[in-house]
Amino acid sequence: MPVEAISRDAARAAAVLAKSVEVALHDAELSPSQYRLLVYLSEAPAAATALADKLAVTRPSLTALVDGLATRGFVVRETDPCDRRRVTHQISEPGIQAVARADAAIQERLAGWMVGELTDDEVVTVNQGLELWGQALKAGRQRKVAS
Repeated sequence: MPVEAISRDAARAAAVLAKSVEVALHDAELSPSQYRLLVYLSEAPAAATALADKLAVTRPSLTALVDGLATRGFVVRETDPCDRRRVTHQISEPGIQAVARADAAIQERLAGWMVGELTDDEVVTVNQGLELWGQALKAGRQRKVAS
C-alpha cells in the first residue's frame, strides 16, 4: 500500500484525535499508557514480558507503570503457582471501573467534536472507520508479537 493511501489531512486529524483522547484520559485520571495497559488486561491476564511487548515499552518502564496502577488498586500481581518466577498481572474490579470511566470520558469528548458537525450517517462512517483502524492495529500488533 503506498504511503499516499493516508492523506496528509487524515494523518493530521489522527494527531488531533490522539490529543483529544489524551485530554479525556487526563480528566479520567489515567495516562494513555495506563489506559492501554488496563484495556489489555481487561482482555486477559498477562505476564510482564507480554505486556511490555504489547505496549512497546521496556520492562523497567512497565514495572513503573504497573506499580502506579497497583498502588491505586487497579492491577493485581499474582505469582504463577507452577512457576514462582513468573508473575501474572490482572485487572481488578476498581481497574475495570476506571476503564469504564475512561471509555465514557473518551466517548463524550469525541462525540462533542462530532455533534452538530456531522450527519448521523457520517458519525456511523467515522465509527466504522475507527473500528477498522482498531482491528488493523490489533492485527499488526499480533503479527509483530508472533515474529
